[in-house]
Amino acid sequence: MQRKGITNLPLHTDHTPPWLWKRMVKLSGALTEVILEEYGHDEFLNRISNPYWFQGFSCIIGFDWHSSGTTTTTCGALRASLNPEEHGIAVLGGKGKNSLKTPAQISQLSDTFNISEKSTEMLIKSSKLSAKIDNSCIQDNYTLYQHNFFLTENGKWAVIQQGMNLSNKYARRYHWMSTDLDNFLNDPHTAIECDQKNDETLNMASKDSKEVQKISVDLINDNPEHLRTYFRRKDSKQTLLSDFFDFNSEESDPTGFLKQKSFTMPAHHEVLDMDLSDSEFKVLKNAYELQPSDYKELISLKGIGPKKIRALALISDLVYGQEASWEDPVKYSFAHGGKDGFPYPVDREVYDYSIETIKDSLKQAKLSDKEKYDAIKRLNKYIN
Repeated sequence: MQRKGITNLPLHTDHTPPWLWKRMVKLSGALTEVILEEYGHDEFLNRISNPYWFQGFSCIIGFDWHSSGTTTTTCGALRASLNPEEHGIAVLGGKGKNSLKTPAQISQLSDTFNISEKSTEMLIKSSKLSAKIDNSCIQDNYTLYQHNFFLTENGKWAVIQQGMNLSNKYARRYHWMSTDLDNFLNDPHTAIECDQKNDETLNMASKDSKEVQKISVDLINDNPEHLRTYFRRKDSKQTLLSDFFDFNSEESDPTGFLKQKSFTMPAHHEVLDMDLSDSEFKVLKNAYELQPSDYKELISLKGIGPKKIRALALISDLVYGQEASWEDPVKYSFAHGGKDGFPYPVDREVYDYSIETIKDSLKQAKLSDKEKYDAIKRLNKYIN
């Protein structure tokens, strides 16, 4: 099964105060401990991959209800509170350059969790492919800058990553949970949070883009050199010679027709809403030499980014009449307040009481004495 969702969040630059961060680490660890004790690793991944639950979890531990920093801080708190050897789960990657460390971290942790080499390769591929899809196949004007990879001792995983739109200063969060690579490009969204929606977003991960995915592979495997001949205007209409007539000139008569058949062609015209340079066509030629077997393999090739993916999708529409999905895959939780004082300041006394309540609930749980002791012993590491 695969779960994926998107959350849009405004950019906030304030830092979490130390007194609140310390409590966030304690409470996030305590809550996760309860979930792992009661429901296990799979259920925790199932919840963390749900953007609604993640947002509620972030608000419970006292972060801003709608801030872009929610992702960084919540994942950071979980990274600090979870011990792979003790809990059987870890948060890899992170923000900026730390995200690039994910493949190496997966390999290292696979040794700790005794995950096979083949499974490790699939995990690394899942990490890279989820980033490529959200950054290139879903063209919503958000550029990824954060990638958090949750990995459990049984080889299950979830991804929480975030992109930034520098124009509107909003962040968008993407959630994944998957054990099947076949569903990566089959409309994988289950829940989407947002209060901003783009009018047009190319979504090559949609089930409605399935035929365009196939055509894109065929266009590459048939030799992309002929793609240079295809031209299209931004408004998707046929370009006419009369489009270049100057009807405001003195040579125009009152009816709008030219007295002289003269017009001026532009010095530059667009190719498929963009220009593809010689170096970019070289990337397509290299892909042709490799003959990708499917769309996943195509988009995984070096240099196949948003521009090439978009060009192939537009050619598919222009030549074969097969249009990709242009629907933005996006849709739109407080217990202790938020660090910015909205909707009210964090109440430290109530916050500490919540931590103690969770500890007490574990004490009263119907567990054997040894199980109870082990649970409290682990939880004490967060509380004390």
